[in-house]
Amino acid sequence: MSDLLKRYDALLPLIVLAGLVLAVGLYDPSFLSASNFLEVTADTVTLFLMASGVTLVIMMGGIDLSVQAVASMTSCILAVYLPHLGFFAIPAAVLGGVIAGFLGGYVSTKLRIPSFIATLAVIGVVLSAGYWFSETRSVNIPGELSQKYLFWAVGDSFGVPNEIWVGVVFLVLLSLLLGLTPFGRLVRGIGAQERAVIASGIDVDRIKIAAYTLSGTMAGVAGVVMAARLGSGSPTLANEFLLPAIACIVVGGTAITGGVGSVWRTFVGALIVQVVRIGMTFMGVSVFAQQIVFGVILVAAVAVTMDRTKVLVIK
Repeated sequence: MSDLLKRYDALLPLIVLAGLVLAVGLYDPSFLSASNFLEVTADTVTLFLMASGVTLVIMMGGIDLSVQAVASMTSCILAVYLPHLGFFAIPAAVLGGVIAGFLGGYVSTKLRIPSFIATLAVIGVVLSAGYWFSETRSVNIPGELSQKYLFWAVGDSFGVPNEIWVGVVFLVLLSLLLGLTPFGRLVRGIGAQERAVIASGIDVDRIKIAAYTLSGTMAGVAGVVMAARLGSGSPTLANEFLLPAIACIVVGGTAITGGVGSVWRTFVGALIVQVVRIGMTFMGVSVFAQQIVFGVILVAAVAVTMDRTKVLVIK
């Protein structure tokens, strides 16, 4: 069974997704309509954006736990400064994510601190910053400002929600970065055999810092899109997103031990998580109970995808 999974690992997430869609469709036939598929995909984009950057970090064998807090902080920056800075509030908000990602990567690599500890520390800094920017409250975005500056993240274009277009753009860009550039090859190399990459004279710390910075950047973009869709920013806006984000990466087939994975797989994993969420909602499962299900899914996915030859001792 294990050999079969390894042989068809690229197709397995798609097969699982098709099975889940069919199961939910049998429970509620309206789920299979084209308009509903577009709505589900649009709802998935925020989760995908948040998870896409973390995918690169996990492919190197690390972890970034700060993306949930970073997305909330950037939503606060956008909501607070959009009336004053206009369009420039968008890059200012994303810059907050860039700085947070860089900080986590720098602390982890230069101080030789495990990535989960470094990014946990970043969570404390980022949460405080979010509360400071928003003055511990939710900040509404005026409708006229949203239409003027955030039109690209709300509404429809050519009959397709704009969130989907945003997701497609970043899916293509990150896939090209990972598949066609030296940076992408080094990310895979570090995850597969970091010592060999170091021996070849590559500055591994620089690559790691760049990956963490990109993770923070994508979390910032996710926070901006989330604030645009909801019409407000809040220091707790992205709460409960971390576990589903990590789950969709692993469910998509990215190995937690590094070296294997892709942004495309994360997108498929995000769709799987979203369909599971919708199925549980149809069945009346509470939001809090859904977190239990995502935890079980995460453990099961790690058990299937983990390369135990890289981890001789589990601590």
